[in-house]
Amino acid sequence: MAFLDFEKPIYELEAKINELKEYGSEEGVSIAPEVKKLEQKLEKIKEDVYSNLNTWQRVQLARHPDRPYTLDYIRMMMTDFIELHGDRQFADDWAIVGGLAMLDKQKVMVIGHQKGRDVKENIRRNFGCAHPEGYKKAMRLMRLAEKFKVPVVIFIDTPGAYPGLGAEERGQAQAIAENLRDMARIATPIVCTVIGEGGSGGALGVGVGDVVMILEHAYYSVISPEGCASILWRSSAKASEAAEVLKIHGEKLIKFGIVDEIVKEPLGGAHNDPVVVTNNLKIAIMRHLQELSAMKTEDLIEKRYERFRKIGEWSTTD
Repeated sequence: MAFLDFEKPIYELEAKINELKEYGSEEGVSIAPEVKKLEQKLEKIKEDVYSNLNTWQRVQLARHPDRPYTLDYIRMMMTDFIELHGDRQFADDWAIVGGLAMLDKQKVMVIGHQKGRDVKENIRRNFGCAHPEGYKKAMRLMRLAEKFKVPVVIFIDTPGAYPGLGAEERGQAQAIAENLRDMARIATPIVCTVIGEGGSGGALGVGVGDVVMILEHAYYSVISPEGCASILWRSSAKASEAAEVLKIHGEKLIKFGIVDEIVKEPLGGAHNDPVVVTNNLKIAIMRHLQELSAMKTEDLIEKRYERFRKIGEWSTTD
């Protein structure tokens, strides 16, 4: 398992504990008391490290290569997944996956960004950065869900929409803008969750939901910390400072009305116990779907519209 710089003391102590256990097993020596002391020390170090993470360290956790991605959550949370491909106009974008699935007894349309686990898959999926055809595919699937009165579940995890020449030629900005407009009118419940990176318009292009949740160490931002640092300080090396001022994690986002709920992650991040975080997320999604499904369609759309209209409102007093 990969580890981050600030996690080094944890993994070094874990390695030492494993070495002691192997030595005791090979030599037939009882070292249980020593191992127990080290394990207690390990737990304390974990608590100290993960309870005092700064914003930049949490960004690193959101980008951790072992973190569960959309297809992992679908596999662990849902059954009978049937992937649907293509935008019916240009191509099938592998950076966004989607299809019909069963969430317990509830049929849903699930859509999400998908990154790769190795270089080959990352190239194929463009590191989770969708082209216009990805956003058009997502909208096609949402229209299908609307037609058959199936709720939509969306997982957001992207550094941003792909800014390449081909994407711009095919109308990247227009594809995202049309999704923002049309998602506001989709006549079926939409629950969105930022599971890792929520980068700029690439995230917002599938982020207009009745409920928007975020995992504890995920982030949602108008620009990446590196991009912000490059603009403000002319250096991406200032990314950690940019992350602090951007206020991109759940606690700040709830205060500003951008997200509605923070889903708890296990100690050390979602990758440390995918089953626990999947269960937490599944419970939250099902709770919101149940509440939203009880609403009248016109009330659902009106409330969704008002939710996003309120973001960024401010007032002054004399």
